Amino acid sequence: MTIIDCRPFLAVGVSFFAAILIAFSRKWPNVREAWSAIASVIMFGIILSMVPGVLDGNQYEWTLCRITDTLGLTLKTDPAGMIFATLASMLWVPMNFYSIGYMRCNNEKEQTGYFAAFAVCLSAVMGIAMASNLITFFIFYELLTLASYPLVLHKRNAEALSASRKYLIYTLISGQLFLAGIIAVYCIAGTVDFKPGGFLTPDMAPKWVLQFIFILMIMAGSVKAAVMPLHGWLPAAMIAPTPVSALLHAVAVVKTGVFAVLRVIGFVFGPQLLSQIGVVDVLAWFAAGSIIISSLIAMRQDHLKRRLAFSTVGQLSYIVLGAALLSPLSIKGAYLHLVAHAVMKITLFMCAGLIIARTHRNNISELYGIGKKLPVTMACFTIASLGIAGTPFLVGFVSKWNLALGALQAGKPLYILIWVASALLAAAYLMPVVRMAYFRHDPQEKFRKYGAFSYSMLIPICITTALAVILGVLPDVYPHFYDLADMAASGICAGWNGGWLK
Repeated sequence: MTIIDCRPFLAVGVSFFAAILIAFSRKWPNVREAWSAIASVIMFGIILSMVPGVLDGNQYEWTLCRITDTLGLTLKTDPAGMIFATLASMLWVPMNFYSIGYMRCNNEKEQTGYFAAFAVCLSAVMGIAMASNLITFFIFYELLTLASYPLVLHKRNAEALSASRKYLIYTLISGQLFLAGIIAVYCIAGTVDFKPGGFLTPDMAPKWVLQFIFILMIMAGSVKAAVMPLHGWLPAAMIAPTPVSALLHAVAVVKTGVFAVLRVIGFVFGPQLLSQIGVVDVLAWFAAGSIIISSLIAMRQDHLKRRLAFSTVGQLSYIVLGAALLSPLSIKGAYLHLVAHAVMKITLFMCAGLIIARTHRNNISELYGIGKKLPVTMACFTIASLGIAGTPFLVGFVSKWNLALGALQAGKPLYILIWVASALLAAAYLMPVVRMAYFRHDPQEKFRKYGAFSYSMLIPICITTALAVILGVLPDVYPHFYDLADMAASGICAGWNGGWLK
């Protein structure tokens, strides 16, 4: 049942309004940070209040304005969108407090601009998550690009300028490709409203036209999702402050890119049409290649944040591969891995930020014996690393198990070997950090000076680590990501028997 309700609009508007208040609070840092924290809690509360209704099969809808008689800027909740909206709003709360501690400990400049841009980014993410159609999705998709640009540019030096230009070029081109695909879809279908299972049909256009549109839109999403070989902007963007890196990897930008891929596959084309036009196998192999190659490159990176960046390239390709297999369990696993990767990767980046802030060392080869000086941080880093590798009782295992079952269901067990190899490679590029921290003596230990740290940095790390454990042991604990993923996959695959193995 569709219910007209203003809460989707409020979820988008609260952080945008907070950004205005933050901008006017430049002279009062405590007030500025309070606006950001309050907005994050309110947004999370608004999103949580809609979860029970969505689980009961309801959709909350609000139209911002009408463009034509049949097209409006409309926000609507569905299980797939609620997964992303709940995830992003949930993680913004600890990230806010972490950002406050990080900015103060490092005496960062332009803190007002940072918090304001961060808030606008979250507004854009909420709009993307709850967009009812491609036009609404595109508007917020581009807003996110513009709002995140000053965050990449934050340090205002030559390296940041170069990275931010690369980021802007990649993502703006991505947006224009997406817009071209949207126009083409509207021309052949007369609608751009998302529909579970897709709204395009084989009789709407020749097969090659549908293939071309699909490739165009998937390429657009894959740029932001950093699928190889379209990933070049992501490692360069690691020049940004660590909270920005966490935002790029866990909450926004790359997650919106992979969410765009999920929307196009599940709500524009649909499994039935994609199985007929024969393009998803190519996408699956690209994703599989991206998983392995990025993992191998990650092993060669000595810079901690760059190693984590290449890890993200591979982990997000898990989601693309799961969606491309077109089976209910693989699609369910893709949505679950959206959650799993966000929780684990935000933990890893927050740990990296605290490590760099306290030790003033960026390279893994320099992290001798820091486990003694940063025991809690390194414990959290170890747990999140094991989760990335798919260790049981951690959130990464739940999503990867469903992805593997989805490959079997689709009759393509070969891809299980890709995920197994990737898990081993993840352990190979993350465990050396743990080994350096715990099992290597620092020859310069007496002369090392460690910087100050704030509990507002450490506590959020502990919270997200606890989430990784809780969601691994109790995957359907409130807010029921597991049930929402099951509902999303069931809706996408309803009414189509793809010949899955029973």
